[in-house]
Amino acid sequence: MQHRQVPHPSTGDGGSASSMAALADAKRGKKRGSYNCGRCGLPKKGHSCSIDGAATPTDSSASTADPSPRQQYTHLRRALSFDDGEVRRSAGVEEEVVVEDEEETGSELGGGGLPASCLWEVMRRLPPPAMLAAAQVCKGWRETARKLWRAAEELRLRVPASAQVGFVGSVLQKCPGLVRLSIRMESAVDATMLACIAFSCPNLEYMEISTAGTAINRIIGDELGRFVADKRCLKSLKMEGCSNLGGFILCSSSLSKLWLSDLHSLSKMAFNCPNLKEISLDFSQHENDSTDLTTMVDGLGRTCPRLQNIHIASVRLSHAVVLALTAANFRALRMLSLLLGSEITDASVAAIASSYSNLELLDLSGSNITDSGIGMICNVFPETLSRLLLAVCPNISSSGIQFATAQLPLLELMDCGMTISDPNSQGRSSEENDDCESQHVSNSKMHLIYQKLIIKHNRLKKLSLWGCSGLDALYLNCPELNDLNLNYCTNLHPERLLLQCPNLETVHASGCQDILAGAIESQVYSGSAGVENQFPSKRLADGSKRVRVPYFLSPQPSEYKMEKAQKRRCTLMRD
Repeated sequence: MQHRQVPHPSTGDGGSASSMAALADAKRGKKRGSYNCGRCGLPKKGHSCSIDGAATPTDSSASTADPSPRQQYTHLRRALSFDDGEVRRSAGVEEEVVVEDEEETGSELGGGGLPASCLWEVMRRLPPPAMLAAAQVCKGWRETARKLWRAAEELRLRVPASAQVGFVGSVLQKCPGLVRLSIRMESAVDATMLACIAFSCPNLEYMEISTAGTAINRIIGDELGRFVADKRCLKSLKMEGCSNLGGFILCSSSLSKLWLSDLHSLSKMAFNCPNLKEISLDFSQHENDSTDLTTMVDGLGRTCPRLQNIHIASVRLSHAVVLALTAANFRALRMLSLLLGSEITDASVAAIASSYSNLELLDLSGSNITDSGIGMICNVFPETLSRLLLAVCPNISSSGIQFATAQLPLLELMDCGMTISDPNSQGRSSEENDDCESQHVSNSKMHLIYQKLIIKHNRLKKLSLWGCSGLDALYLNCPELNDLNLNYCTNLHPERLLLQCPNLETVHASGCQDILAGAIESQVYSGSAGVENQFPSKRLADGSKRVRVPYFLSPQPSEYKMEKAQKRRCTLMRD
């Protein structure tokens, strides 16, 4: 019989501890590894993994690859989170494991000679694929990765098209204390995924499921209702691609935020969420959508009395839906967004103004309100409204926009995209139809063509004029403005553009002429454009002419202000 030779420990003082540790490891022998596949999570015995190594999340190259480009948002953006960092964070492009608190690691070594605290700080910044790969380096790294997984409170994960539900389950089982979960699916989503999340994340409070590419969401309404009812701690639910729900009943005493997009032809829609504060419902832009929005709004008024933010985007929005919304009497309502409602008119604005006088955000993009409706908005909300979005409202003129900026002193954001548009510019691609229609343009609509816009506001920070092809002159005097959108302002003349905005940081000029882009650059890049001269002039005693005040007599700006003006740079965004 052959016996295994066990090395004797060294008698030296310096290496005795390490030798004893090696002896203990030799006596214990090699431990068994995991019985499940590290790629898909299925048992290893008799298993041939179908996941390609280049696409597996355990591949180390996945952590160094550039993130995929951001998917274009096909429908209008959510006005409720226009300036919220949560939108940027929930884009779903980057993967990340977020650990809030650091464990007590002491001064021990974590692996490779690195202190455990340093290894912890390095590994906590790795995305999930790199974390799985780092756990295979050595025992110290594997133990640190295990502690990181267990301490993780937030996880943003991208599931490739070749992955299976077992992979998601294997990752989620490593994070028993997970509170926030954001999954970007590149494959199909069904009830099995919901069951996996419900089983692996008992303390989940915030969940987001987004779809990318050709991914299909097959979750139906009953499955979603069971998931929400079982998750007693769930506070926020966001889900895209909800075209197969059919109908649902959501009952939850903890849910406070609900976002559902791509809804279509819902037969029933009931909410029993007494603590719900924000709801966002995006419907598909199909004319055959049969959802009864009036009944839905009536139900919201009875079962969700604490609503503060309401966002509904649907082509079936009408004045009757607005009347049902005003009858619900949401006392805490602060943000109201009704998009794509072509049947919403000035009468709807009057109903909203009479019932909700404390609105901070109002979005009526895609409606048919006129300058009279803007007048009612200004009369009711001068002391509360800070964000006004009126994009794609063809009956609004530049006079109405100027009146709104003059009468709303707290306004910080305004979106007027596609309001001042040239009706002839849309048909220029088809010359035959354009020649026929251009001859019958009525004189009453000539004010929509080639207008000038003058805005002077002390608090306005973001202004969007995208697609205003009927705008030929623009004068802005907004000292706090930092974001200006002039995309596809094709008829804006460079010599009739004046930007007196010293804090301007970003100007969007896609689709504009090169000469206009040059004029924008000359004004935003030069320190003297749109700013008063630092060296004042003085009239002579007889008042005949002005002369320059001598340099040593005129008050000069401080060096700090001059340095700050030189450091300020504006970014011009073009295609």
